[in-house]
Amino acid sequence: MNNSQNLPKHKGQYKSNGLRPQIKIVFQAFYNQPKTMLMVAVETGILRANICRYVAELQKQNRISIVRKGFCPISKHRAGFYTTNPELFSTIVEPSNTVKP
Repeated sequence: MNNSQNLPKHKGQYKSNGLRPQIKIVFQAFYNQPKTMLMVAVETGILRANICRYVAELQKQNRISIVRKGFCPISKHRAGFYTTNPELFSTIVEPSNTVKP
């Protein structure tokens, strides 16, 4: 059988397929303006599952922060708007369902 479609011959061949630079693309997409994960997925073409994983990794490194919660213009559902721009970190707004004593 000819492997003319450049399909991997075994699972290990996927390990160095260049997915690591995706985190840099995601970081830059969130830096320009606060966005939801779905907005970044549509903009970059990167799977949302990968973006979710990158956001979790960036959160562990304190390199991304949720700026506000609102309605995503794509899904029309409530979602978090994230940014990797440190200048916007201080504008964090608490969720609207929190009650202050």
